[in-house]
Amino acid sequence: MILTDKEILNHMEKGLIKVEPFRLSCLGTNSYDVHLGKTLATYESDVLDAKAHNKIKTFEIPLEGFVLMPTAFYLGVTEEYTETLAHVPFLEGKSSVGRLGIDIHATAGKGDVGFCNHWTLEISVKQPVRVYAGMPIGQLIYFETKGEIENMYNKKASAKYNTKTTLPVESMMFKNKF
Repeated sequence: MILTDKEILNHMEKGLIKVEPFRLSCLGTNSYDVHLGKTLATYESDVLDAKAHNKIKTFEIPLEGFVLMPTAFYLGVTEEYTETLAHVPFLEGKSSVGRLGIDIHATAGKGDVGFCNHWTLEISVKQPVRVYAGMPIGQLIYFETKGEIENMYNKKASAKYNTKTTLPVESMMFKNKF
């Protein structure tokens, strides 16, 4: 079941959902709008290796915006820091963003219960698009869970994305054993 606006607010009051900064105007009927942070990143190498630590270079989006190119893959970050302690958060792109040909995640739209951080965005575009820091980029939808949770994400020793940061985070696939 998806939480409604009133339920999102109710769970925020209980401390089970946190969004910072929180703006009531960003609360939708059953979602919360998040915004593109000021930092983007690209991988340093043209060829990525799933068993290696692929390094990224970060840069800030200038005031006049930045043109994303279809020949590149970008990591972005949400302006908002979120905590979700009792629900499964899903991050979806806003329809207005999709209609510009911007995809904000390749595969990582679902968060885990216990995720506490800014969201790293996996951004690709269909044609050149100018983006701006602070523009609406996606929406968080909260699903209720059923049953007790044994391993909250923020308590897992094996969790690869627990380090709090306002910067995009590169793939940590190299930490898996395969």
